[in-house]
Amino acid sequence: MSVYAVTYVYAPDSVAARDRARPAHRDHLQALCADGAVLVSGPLPATDDEPDGALIVVTAPSAAEADALLGTDPFRREGLVAEVSVREWVPVIGGFAG
Repeated sequence: MSVYAVTYVYAPDSVAARDRARPAHRDHLQALCADGAVLVSGPLPATDDEPDGALIVVTAPSAAEADALLGTDPFRREGLVAEVSVREWVPVIGGFAG
């Protein structure tokens, strides 16, 4: 299994909808975490240069499967994520290092 850093950029004007969908979103990620697929997840707050989003670190056999794993995330199903990036990550120091 490889490790992938998945980033979300949230859709503009989606704060209220994300607030409503957040419990289901977190339940979904918690279930994936319990299965060992999600290693860590959390928001990326907006800055002056970047919109708000999230970082989700997952294990999967491929980037396509990492993306598919999160494809059923309620935030994505409801169109609250404008952009998704999936990139292999090779941790060498710390808790996720192999």
